[in-house]
Amino acid sequence: MTAATDPRDRGGAAQPLLIVEGLRKHFPIYGGLLGRRQATVHAVDDVSFSVRKGETLGIVGESGCGKSTTARLLMRLIEPDAGAVVFDGETVGSRTGIGVDAMRRQMQMVFQDSYTSLNPRMTVAESISYAPRIHGLARAAANARADGLLGQVGLDPGQFARRYPHELSGGQRQRVNIARALALDPRLVILDEAVSALDKSIEAQVLNLLTDLKRRLNLTYVFISHDLNVVEFISDRVLVMYLGQVVETGPVDAIYARPRHPYTRALFASKPTLDPDRRTTEPPLAGDPPNPIDPPSGCRFRTRCAFAAPTCAETTPRLAPPLPGPISRPPDDPQHLVACIRAIAQAGGEGLDA
Repeated sequence: MTAATDPRDRGGAAQPLLIVEGLRKHFPIYGGLLGRRQATVHAVDDVSFSVRKGETLGIVGESGCGKSTTARLLMRLIEPDAGAVVFDGETVGSRTGIGVDAMRRQMQMVFQDSYTSLNPRMTVAESISYAPRIHGLARAAANARADGLLGQVGLDPGQFARRYPHELSGGQRQRVNIARALALDPRLVILDEAVSALDKSIEAQVLNLLTDLKRRLNLTYVFISHDLNVVEFISDRVLVMYLGQVVETGPVDAIYARPRHPYTRALFASKPTLDPDRRTTEPPLAGDPPNPIDPPSGCRFRTRCAFAAPTCAETTPRLAPPLPGPISRPPDDPQHLVACIRAIAQAGGEGLDA
């Protein structure tokens, strides 16, 4: 089934399946004798992006940058403080849009920890068939769907359907989680570090499985990972986050061939590679990210940036195309955006060195 023939498709291929506008989430910290609010963790701040139908958007960044919090906000596992999520033209949770329950039937999530994601008291078949049964499917039909999904993810139903999570390996459990996420025939799947806990050989098998499922079932992915090589392999576009904000986004080929933001460049410098043509002399990131309770003013990366200028402390950069100059963007990547006042400097200005 293609996006054009999917009866749930409202706006055609031109309309993004997911639009995120100004998403924000701050977590209060309470303490003291009266339990008053003492501080605030700026987990996600003004995050906006879109995901086109049939593509894979990779989200990368250091631990604590807000990747997983963003995923949970999309699924409404936690409520945002501000911002909107629009699913295929309908605002999630609004009176005239799509309800959270209806959205979750079309958008599912696979978590990092394959063991705690499954109920230890339910068999594999029960875990997969649970959601279809809750939504009104008869037991026999739900069990048949569970068997079919096990086959699709490469597990023999006769061998695995009656097993419990503790009887499976990590790779097998993650395949069960993928099957469970597909039980309601979703259109978009969020994969939050779904392969990071697996051995490399098993990781490759699961990545190939995800690629095959996307093609056969016409899925759209939001793929969150700290592994830059994995993101490059599976993604069509990449979104780079730092301390709760988006600092760079664009097509995967453009981002990996010529990253524009100093953070992205430093992040890629830490990526291991055996290819001599892919090695870099860029210095890796130094130190830890600032405390999200009290993030720096202006550009949040300026305290670790070798190119920081006094204006970086005064101006909060917004995503914009790099302009012609020392690090001008190639003409074939108009969607390549960067939030850095030095990277969008005009020729003759204060642009970064190429």
